Amino acid sequence: MKLSILIPAYNEEKTIADVLDKVLAQNYAGWDKEIIVINDASRDTTAEKIQPFLNQIKYLRHDYNQGKGAAIKTGLKEAAGEAIVIQDADLEYNPADIQKLLDKFDPNNTPAIYGSRNLGLANTGYSHYVLGAKILTSLVNLFFGQKMTDVYTCYKLIRTDLFRDLNIQSRGFEIEMEITAKILKKKLPITEVAIHYYPRKFSEGKKIRFQDGLKGIWTLLKIKFP
Repeated sequence: MKLSILIPAYNEEKTIADVLDKVLAQNYAGWDKEIIVINDASRDTTAEKIQPFLNQIKYLRHDYNQGKGAAIKTGLKEAAGEAIVIQDADLEYNPADIQKLLDKFDPNNTPAIYGSRNLGLANTGYSHYVLGAKILTSLVNLFFGQKMTDVYTCYKLIRTDLFRDLNIQSRGFEIEMEITAKILKKKLPITEVAIHYYPRKFSEGKKIRFQDGLKGIWTLLKIKFP
């Protein structure tokens, strides 16, 4: 089977090469992999940092900045694997942990596996950021009768045909909520596994903001109560 790893990148000149090195170094048992980098019109030297890897990856580029959700949608169109996983272009997530998701993946019974930062392995980040993620997760649990721990994790492993069937509309970080809410609305299970997490500071390039949380709540409400 083939795994498509989507890496949206916007102004990640400091980390993109290290991320690609780490992803390329992984051998996922039972899986071939393709790496799809989507440069969301970075204004720094991200494009230059990617150049040495062009013979090992698929490289897509937006003409103007559109957001993480839009970048993922672009990558999804080009994915050839049976399953998709999203890898951020920073160093907050360890690509070796993707194997933990793959070990739990069953296309028929567990079509979506999430890597949770709240199951014991992860370092914590900004207190208000952690609180915001917990509130968003709690709302999902309330509306869909779940016991999830981390709906805003980057590491989402999803069967490709299911991902495409979600008909994602989000352009920004609210895509995290849209993916989860639409899977649960289909009454499909989401399994969580513990992953490592190394939060970076906003001064180091972290981009998600308070308003993204509000967009996430609005996205949840629109899906649950159309």
